[in-house]
Amino acid sequence: MIRIAMLCAAVLAATPAFARTITVAAGSGAQERLQGALLDAKPGDVVAMGEGRFDLTDGLSLDVPRVTLRGAGRDKTILSFKGQLGAGEGLLVTSNDVVLRGFAVEDTRGDGIKSKGANRIVYTDLRVEWTGGPKETNGAYGVYPVSSAQVLIDGVIVKGASDAGIYVGQSEQIIVRNSMASGNVAGIEIENSRHADVFHNMATHNTGGILVFDLPNLPRLGGGDVRVFENNVTDNDQENFAPKGNIVATVRRGTGVLVMANDNVRVTRNNLSGNATANVMIVSYRNGFTDPKYNPLPRGVSVSDNNHGRAGYDPQLPAADMLKAAFGGSIPPVLWDGAGDAKALGLSVTDPVKVLGMGLAQGAPMESAHPGLVVLNGTPPAAPAPVVLPASMEAAVK
Repeated sequence: MIRIAMLCAAVLAATPAFARTITVAAGSGAQERLQGALLDAKPGDVVAMGEGRFDLTDGLSLDVPRVTLRGAGRDKTILSFKGQLGAGEGLLVTSNDVVLRGFAVEDTRGDGIKSKGANRIVYTDLRVEWTGGPKETNGAYGVYPVSSAQVLIDGVIVKGASDAGIYVGQSEQIIVRNSMASGNVAGIEIENSRHADVFHNMATHNTGGILVFDLPNLPRLGGGDVRVFENNVTDNDQENFAPKGNIVATVRRGTGVLVMANDNVRVTRNNLSGNATANVMIVSYRNGFTDPKYNPLPRGVSVSDNNHGRAGYDPQLPAADMLKAAFGGSIPPVLWDGAGDAKALGLSVTDPVKVLGMGLAQGAPMESAHPGLVVLNGTPPAAPAPVVLPASMEAAVK
């Protein structure tokens, strides 16, 4: 009987019913009280932040697994970093099975919310914003999960990031949905990652809307199996304000969806309009590189069943006026840089629009372009399977 009682007690102690809710109110001493709660949290706990403004002077960190950090809503619980003394992120998470829900992060000197090596992490009902508008001095990333497996971003708003609003890098099994990126350099970015679904998002008034690409010389290469579908990618007209030298400083104002040096990417059933350079760009990596494992060419890219509105009316390209004149005032809404053999690479565009090929070899300067209409009718590989995340992650957003 004693043994049975002990076993029952152990089971009960492990159930969520015995998890604590640690409540932190806004007001004076918010920095110490909130960071103290994150340090004191145990697996299964909820750190509940009340309504109001939390004025913070330093970044926050969480390294305890199975913790929920919850506010009263992304417009009700505000973590303000206007007085931040250091240059780091607002919140750094380095533990697994964390849920971040229902609060805003404003005016960080570095990234808004970063998670590193944090598997099965959920970002939901969040807002990250630099309230002074687009500036080179804004933090680089709004939400920034990196080096992770199983990432869910749902119902997130990011404004003003000087690199990417919603970024996932060097990760796998990713869903980004029901979110909005506006006024960033890159709205949504999937970098050096595999198995990602990006859908039901709004990317508007960024320099570039949705970017899917690989870069060399990173710990993880070979991104691909990405589906970009049923998004609204419109009016991406923000002047590029990224610090010079950043890779996104080369993104051309008016880019809708860009696929670069990635493998097996589907761009389908999106609403694409108001993007002054192109609604879709399929390009190779144009800089020099020494990484022998890196493939700079796009492979297996399929563009189909998209709705195209106005595009290409102010292309940020060499000899733009001549190009526009040649095509009656606007260049075609889909652009391919011309590197490689399109058929061998499996590049396919079946949307009922024209495609402009720039006739560029990989790494050649834009000034050497020989633009003309092309047909991309390669055969891409089978479509990537839908990303399926654990039921516990899906339950966390309901």
